Order: sequence, then structure tokens, then C-alpha cells
Amino acid sequence: MNVNSVARVASLIGEPARTAMLLQLMDGRALTAKELARAAGVSPATGSRHLALMVQAELLEVTAIGRHRYHRIASPQVATLLESLMQFADAHAPVHPVARPGPRDEAMRRARTCYDHLAGRLGVAVAQRLEQDGALVFDAESGWLTDHAPASLARLGVKLAKPAGATGRPERALCRPCMDWSERRYHLAGRIGTAICGECLGRGWLRRKPQSRALEITPAGQLALRDWLGLALWNCVTA
Repeated sequence: MNVNSVARVASLIGEPARTAMLLQLMDGRALTAKELARAAGVSPATGSRHLALMVQAELLEVTAIGRHRYHRIASPQVATLLESLMQFADAHAPVHPVARPGPRDEAMRRARTCYDHLAGRLGVAVAQRLEQDGALVFDAESGWLTDHAPASLARLGVKLAKPAGATGRPERALCRPCMDWSERRYHLAGRIGTAICGECLGRGWLRRKPQSRALEITPAGQLALRDWLGLALWNCVTA
């Protein structure tokens, strides 16, 4: 292990403006340098220097489309690292008697994206539904699907896809527990978590809110998700 490499990554993430940029991208979107500089409260020139350092360190990747350059989180591994830092920082923040854990915004607490999967009360309820179906098993560090998973997921419209084969990159976990920032319980990350989020967005059950990680549950989504989750879990989402 190269100590200097670890220190370099930590220093890159730890600079407040760069932290703000990284967290702005945790909903899975790709944003321009100007948008990220505005979110970080720095000038475009300063923002561009920060972004160049993070691209060089492979924390971010950049795609050029016409005259615009769009930045996004470089990999699920980077997103997992940021999630862990967010959870640790929130757990060790100063305690106030009236404080509520996680975001104050009720919409964020109800349903939001955590990089590319569902979080908030909805994300936790999805994981609980799969556990109740006997389709998913979590322990403190890992998760796995059982033989009941295809039937449970099919009722949501999600099919279990086989891995694409050797790509030269480490295979992303099929499913893993991710401690929810606001609920203090696990929601579902990994390839299955991504597939469920994508299915809900693709069917119009969920709708992204502008400039936010919060997700709106549409009327069609309320019906579909209530039927799949069951009334008890749905009431936990809407409470």
C-alpha cells in the first residue's frame, strides 16, 4: 500500500470545494464545470483546476459533447467511498437533543438517489420487501440473492441479468447493503439496486426533482409501488 497515494486521494476529497462538487454528483448526473463551480461557490477558473485534479486522480470522468464537457463520478467504487465518508461524518457530527439524522428536507427523506440506487424510506422499504420475500439476505458487510429473487423482482419488472463476462475491470457486486443516511437502516446497492432504480424511473413511477437528489413518487408509482411493497411498508414510506 502506497501511503502517499492514500494521502493524495484523502486530500483531494477533503478540500471543501472539491467535496461540494463530488457530493453534487452523487445523484448520478453529469454536470458541466460551470455548474459544479457554482455549487462549490468558487470561480469557474478555480473550479476547472479542482476538476482537473479529480479527473487526473480518477475520482471523476469527463465526456465532451460538442462544446460542453460533462463531469460525473468515475466509478461505483468512488461512489461507495463517498457514501462511507458521508455516513461516518454524519454519525460523528456534534449531537444536539432536537436533531434529526440525515437531510432536513422531507422529500429527501422519503425518496432520493444514492449515486445510482434508491435511498430514503423508499430505498429501505424496497430492501425490506425483498428480505420479507426471502429474496435477499443482508449481513453487516455483504448481501446476496436467493432462489426466490427472480420471482420477487419480476413482480417489479426487473429481470436478473447475467454478468457480461470478462471486461478487464473488477465485476461490480450484484447486491450489497448500504447504510441509509437518514433512516439508519440498510438500503440496497449494487447492480440490482441500480436496476430497480432504473426500472422505476423508466416506467415513470419516480421522477427526478431539478437540482436535487430527491425523487418524486408519481401517481402511477404510488399505485405500483404500494402493490409491490404491501400496505404496511408503503405506509412507512409515506409516513
